[in-house]
Amino acid sequence: MAIIASRIDGRLVHGQVANLWTTKLQATRIMVVDNEVSKSKIEKSGLRMAAPASVKLSVLDIDTAADHILAGKYDSQRVFVVAKKPETFLALVQKGVPIKSLNVGNMSQTDETRSITKSINVVDADVEAFNKLNDLGVTLTAQMVPADDSKDFMSLLKKG
Repeated sequence: MAIIASRIDGRLVHGQVANLWTTKLQATRIMVVDNEVSKSKIEKSGLRMAAPASVKLSVLDIDTAADHILAGKYDSQRVFVVAKKPETFLALVQKGVPIKSLNVGNMSQTDETRSITKSINVVDADVEAFNKLNDLGVTLTAQMVPADDSKDFMSLLKKG
């Protein structure tokens, strides 16, 4: 299977994703899945600059990402999927994309969010999506960088 890891990160491709995670996972492609960012030439350009030169980058909307993955387009690659929100991953799973685990990395704080950890902040819609992903059998973990211990995200969510 092409997908080697999936991560929620509000910053998409930045130092932790581009260097630490991509290196640790030996990813050959970072796939950013975001309906809005996929339409923005400026944001896509910024993501390309942040991605390591040795790694391919795709910036796709949800439907295109699901279609390409399910068609086997990346089967010979090691794909690291990154999106900002759990709803994106829920949509992919509901379309049949085989995501078995999801690392919840960074979800920024806003006036509407409540804090789960110092780097993970959620709104009710996020909690609902996480619960649905959990119900669909996706293992949810929280781990900022590879050197950190992986924590069970659902138990953190219940405390928050």
